[in-house]
Amino acid sequence: MKILITGVSGMLGYDLWNELKGKHEIYGSDMSEPPAYVSLSEWSKFDITDQQDTYNKISKINPELIIHTAAFSDVDGCEKNPDVAYRVNALGTRNICIACQRFDSALCYISTDYVFSGEDTPEGGYREFDRTDPQGIYGKSKYWGEFYVKHLLNKFYIVRTSWLFGKNRKNFISYVVESVKEKKKVTVVKDQFGIPTYTKDLASAITQLIEKPLYGIFHITNNSSTSRKEVVEEIFKILKKSTGTVFKTRKELFFAPRPRDSTLRNFIWETEGFEPLMPWQEALREFIQSP
Repeated sequence: MKILITGVSGMLGYDLWNELKGKHEIYGSDMSEPPAYVSLSEWSKFDITDQQDTYNKISKINPELIIHTAAFSDVDGCEKNPDVAYRVNALGTRNICIACQRFDSALCYISTDYVFSGEDTPEGGYREFDRTDPQGIYGKSKYWGEFYVKHLLNKFYIVRTSWLFGKNRKNFISYVVESVKEKKKVTVVKDQFGIPTYTKDLASAITQLIEKPLYGIFHITNNSSTSRKEVVEEIFKILKKSTGTVFKTRKELFFAPRPRDSTLRNFIWETEGFEPLMPWQEALREFIQSP
């Protein structure tokens, strides 16, 4: 299968590239220069907010599938720059969909737990069928990305995930690990719950999904809900050391609203017979201890 990965320079893009390389004919795109792991013959540089450029560059590749990971994912940045958030996450996704229409390409759109409010979380977490109600600009812009995918395409996967961590970009987990190693205090929110998801595991799951193929909306995360506090405690346990911890509420620590409990239930994933992803604690240990 010929596959294009947008945002290939990011955390998930990196692990998708490593997962799919050798199995499929893959190409990567981003707004920057190609990362070291992508050759020039496999590279296409374009800005997803430019509809014509996006259409032209994708037309040259003519992919059977696009995995769309590119996004403006800085939650506070989205709140401060809503025009940019909607331009990238909503209209940029629309532009990708328009390019898909030409060749009847399938699209795998990476979405987020932030499309839910987090204030009315069902027992066991949100299922794919539950009502969305994003509270901040990031969640709203990603929701409108979902809207364009559902209304412009027939062949699509919408993969909602949460609290991503991986090797190729700084994230909450790497912040805590670095703080411990540098003997700095860790500042953590005390009233936020969800599921950490290892991008390596997510990339493997997406690969299984697209090879079926089974179109629709999927929640894919590592296993079991937790709090940011418990994540920090687990990191201390793995590293066998700790530093002081400062606890703050969401409103004290962040500019943009965050869901209180955005736990996702991987209902359709498991109903379709896929194996659950490993518990987040095991994924966390693998991430921290791997070279």
